[in-house]
Amino acid sequence: MSATGDNACAEPVKIVIFGATGDLTKRKLIPALMRMMDCELIAQECRIIGVARNTSREEWIQGLHAYVRDEIRDNAVLLQRWPQLERMLHFVEGDLSDDQTYMRLYRALDAIEDIRNVMFYLAIPPAWYVSVATGLKAVGLHRETDGYRRIVIEKPFGMDIESARLLNQQLWEVFDESQIYRIDHYLGKESVQNLLVYRFANSILEPLWNRNYIDHIQISAAESIGIEYRANYYEQAGALKDMIQSHLMQVMTLVAMEPPVEFVADAIRDEKVKVLRAIRHFHPDDISRQTVAAQYAAGELGGEKVPAYVSEPGVSPDSTTETFAAVRFYVDNWRWQGVPFILWTGKRLKKRVSEIVIRFRKPPFNLFDVNAEPPTANALVFRLHPDEGIVLRMNAKKPGLTTDMKRMVMRAPYAEDGHDVADAYEVLLHDVMVGDATLFSRADEVEESWAIVDPIIEAWKARVSIDRYRAGSWDVPGMDQLFEGCVGGWHRPT
Repeated sequence: MSATGDNACAEPVKIVIFGATGDLTKRKLIPALMRMMDCELIAQECRIIGVARNTSREEWIQGLHAYVRDEIRDNAVLLQRWPQLERMLHFVEGDLSDDQTYMRLYRALDAIEDIRNVMFYLAIPPAWYVSVATGLKAVGLHRETDGYRRIVIEKPFGMDIESARLLNQQLWEVFDESQIYRIDHYLGKESVQNLLVYRFANSILEPLWNRNYIDHIQISAAESIGIEYRANYYEQAGALKDMIQSHLMQVMTLVAMEPPVEFVADAIRDEKVKVLRAIRHFHPDDISRQTVAAQYAAGELGGEKVPAYVSEPGVSPDSTTETFAAVRFYVDNWRWQGVPFILWTGKRLKKRVSEIVIRFRKPPFNLFDVNAEPPTANALVFRLHPDEGIVLRMNAKKPGLTTDMKRMVMRAPYAEDGHDVADAYEVLLHDVMVGDATLFSRADEVEESWAIVDPIIEAWKARVSIDRYRAGSWDVPGMDQLFEGCVGGWHRPT
């Protein structure tokens, strides 16, 4: 999402991937780079240097090729890009705790003399972030003497406010804030980026975008899958940290922010931070009324039986980790005072869908048949996944000699052809290359979001049991109470 509107090919760059043999590299980064090549968003002179231990360049390339061949076998055009990508691939073997690994990396980069820019992508567990940054500093690879040096860090960025602050401080000892790109793939989705255009390029919305017309806002990310292979991470994180603190609160800031003074990264991020600073902080008494935590029990999805969370491999049978979380936020400013923002997410729900639902206030007076069903509240739905686009729900008269009403639904798909929608990692990798930080979290954004959810985290630590919902259903205890007073109640995606 280039703030300058420039979607041209970026300057040549040496892309160093730490964790080159990991799942993220194989499933996301390499396919994204291939699609960028196909769209001419990456220069042919670029080089990709993988860093990993206990393997060789040949074994690494064979593993990548096998995955690419199996996963995109239906895309013959993209498969033709593999030989071009293979020529870009280099490899440095070594342990991240070994100083010699960074010296070997220095020599490998130095040997590629005709490219000045370097991107470091940390596709590794968070425990290694500081070690890698320190190793790069030891050999001088952090210095911007002949081109840029940018480091890309995956979530989670800390696990609470204290660890996030410490990580920021440790990274600042090596890199300037302008060199740090805290990536959130959720913001790379085309439909999320389009929120800013929907809001600020259409005069029809802005007059209604406030507490005078909007009753409440729901932002959701429902998943039908379980935790898959992520038990070790998920047992530490849970749904609140995994989705709400990072992804959904970021989306919330885009929905609630004021128009920036100009369309540049820091102006946009300044407005996002203002939203976070205006969010009402939680007192202990608020948490039981304004939050919901639950865990999936055994159930059925797609005609198949699925196990309970506590029966998943690697999960303790006594676990109280939440796989569903919901929080009712309030933004205390002139535009949004009193309007609930309810963010919710869950695993093993009935379907996979992400939406932003704007529910408007009901008409102040029913002009029509007082004995008929009153008009339903209007709603504007931004569908983020799947079937990206907008849905507007309004009231209309039923045909015939009646004043009875029916709901009319108008749909505006974002893209008729799914191939027109870029993958999130394509967008974000390109933004790093061109130096556009709009979709990346600044340090103060990260710390503000942790400060908001930390009281919830602390309160939930004390629980000895947790409510459960049946996998494959929307039967989550406490959700109807959470939406008390909200027009239309909880919107279960259809």
